[in-house]
Amino acid sequence: MEYVFIFIAAVFVNNIVLAQFLGICPFLGVSKNVPTALGMTGAVTFVMILATLVTFIVQKTVLDPLSIGFMQTIVFILIIAALVQMVEIILKKVSPSLYQALGVFLPLITTNCAVLGVAIMVIQKDYNLLESVVFAASTAIGFGLALTIFAGIREQLELSSIPQGMKGTPIALVTAGLLAMAFMGFSGIV
Repeated sequence: MEYVFIFIAAVFVNNIVLAQFLGICPFLGVSKNVPTALGMTGAVTFVMILATLVTFIVQKTVLDPLSIGFMQTIVFILIIAALVQMVEIILKKVSPSLYQALGVFLPLITTNCAVLGVAIMVIQKDYNLLESVVFAASTAIGFGLALTIFAGIREQLELSSIPQGMKGTPIALVTAGLLAMAFMGFSGIV
């Protein structure tokens, strides 16, 4: 039952983008259409789960035993960057079609602060390995849900009559605020 609570909290209540404001850059930059948002969601999900696994293991086997927890952020950034590069190289060799489909999304994940945020949060929340993976997957799903809904709304806004001063970024920010308020309705669930 605890895993269900972790899932609901990460997807709806404490959505990484709409409640914790991590990952805003890809949220605003890659949300112009739904297929792009779905591609970014897949890439972020894969990297977030993999990064959480590796950083959790490094934290518990290297940083904690050596009492060098103060190096956590730097080490995690290096691990995430290395993982993204490794995944990019492997995908290029093994599945060129998937590599082409992900395009620029894979390198963009290196700078997505949501990935680093999740890696640090699982340590702060003192989750075990399975809880960490559930949290990372749930957070990625929440990120993808917010990104896809936002992309769908932005596609509809392109077809709407909007005052000239509100076109583009202003209406996107207002929409993001309204979407965040809508997700606040889930706050009493967990």
